[in-house]
Amino acid sequence: MADDAQIPAALRAEIVALAARTLAGYDPAAVPATLRRVAAFAPAKRAVAGAVPLWSALQEESFRARVCRTWAGEHPDLASRLGVVDVAVHTAADTTAADTTTADTTAADTTTATTGDTIAETAQDTTADGPLDDTTVDEGAPGTCDGTPPTTTDGVPDDAVDDRPARADASSDLEPSLAAAAGAWLYARPWEPLVPPPAASAPHGPGPHGSARPGPSQADLDRATAELARVREERDGAHEELATLRKQARRLRSDADRARAEGRRALSEAQELLEQARTARDEAATALEVATDERRAADAERTAARAELRVARKLADARVRLLLDTIVDAASGLRSELALAPTTDLPADLVAPPQVPAVGRVGSRGRFVDDPELLDELLRQPRAHLVVDGYNVTKTAYPELTLEQQRRLLVDGLGALAARSGAEVTCCFDGQPTPLPATALARGIRVRFSVGEIADDLIRRLVQAEPTGRVVVVVTSDQEVARDVEARGAHVVPSATLVARLHHA
Repeated sequence: MADDAQIPAALRAEIVALAARTLAGYDPAAVPATLRRVAAFAPAKRAVAGAVPLWSALQEESFRARVCRTWAGEHPDLASRLGVVDVAVHTAADTTAADTTTADTTAADTTTATTGDTIAETAQDTTADGPLDDTTVDEGAPGTCDGTPPTTTDGVPDDAVDDRPARADASSDLEPSLAAAAGAWLYARPWEPLVPPPAASAPHGPGPHGSARPGPSQADLDRATAELARVREERDGAHEELATLRKQARRLRSDADRARAEGRRALSEAQELLEQARTARDEAATALEVATDERRAADAERTAARAELRVARKLADARVRLLLDTIVDAASGLRSELALAPTTDLPADLVAPPQVPAVGRVGSRGRFVDDPELLDELLRQPRAHLVVDGYNVTKTAYPELTLEQQRRLLVDGLGALAARSGAEVTCCFDGQPTPLPATALARGIRVRFSVGEIADDLIRRLVQAEPTGRVVVVVTSDQEVARDVEARGAHVVPSATLVARLHHA
């Protein structure tokens, strides 16, 4: 077979016109997807505006068979002389089955048909003499888009192929004409001898079927081929996108099924929990009724017990009253019998106060311990050490002040006393160490805090640490501390004595 470049334009136009007439006989539902837009053209414009789609559709086996049948019906004598009458009969039967298949696959070609419609609209806008620029071919169509007929018999029965040499000889007896050449080309017969010379085949006017116009040029076919490749790429992309969307749809359906299963499971669990809650509510209601009955019974018992208690109390009161009346009557009789005189002295008036001798110390010149002069005399002794129970003194002198103010006033007073007497002064406080006035440190006042113990124990340890014979004066009103330090040879002065001495100073 010769390629498209070897097919004369007149023969190409004849074949395209025959295909256009064949398309007119199609049922609308059986029209191939690539030719739907062409079928919508006016019959006079189909061969021109739809030349490229029609030529490409000839590569499809079913459509080519229908065109063969149309040619055989229009030229029965030529078909008989070409020996293709029996082939046309077989082709008609095959075409019916092919048309049914084409109608079934129409819905699957929606995307390609849409692209073909767009191309056909472009072709319809061209001039009457111009060819269609773009086209599309349904996926799976046999042959190529360059106009080369299929290399196989394409629907021709095997018996027709076997006697092809004889029929080829028969075609050589035909007179050259475009109709005979078109039939030979459609049935894959040698068609070159049947092509009339260019002068004879040149049209002088429109033929009876409008086949005088030339077919599409090679440039148009190239553009159609490029457009077909582009459309196929778009179709492949659409198929890939469709596959992706189908995968997503399957995944979403799976997720939906899983969600529905989880929902059903959650609903079942919720129903179980609801049943449990209802059971618990019923049990609680039963327990409440039992508790209410028990409370009523307890209230009744309590009321009865209170009534019994009131009766018992009245009985006890009556017994006590009777007993007291008996005792009073007995006491009155005893008082009358003894005839005791009334007394003016009470037992406490008869207790004499103890005779406490005056306390005197060595070197005190007869002074008592609460005399401030005694404190001055003791502090004037050589190397005297004054130990003060801090809070014991401040609670006596400044009870209304804060502890910090009490400490500051006491330390300031002791500093002045130490400056006048020259004695060593140690002041003991309970609790944690706190900042001290700078004046106290400058005057040599030793301040100690009893961390982990009480100030009384700290005073005892300070006195015990002093050597025997040194004058140690302890100022405290705690009698227990006073006894302990006196046993170790220290002099004890009450806190009031030191307070009076500080106020006097």
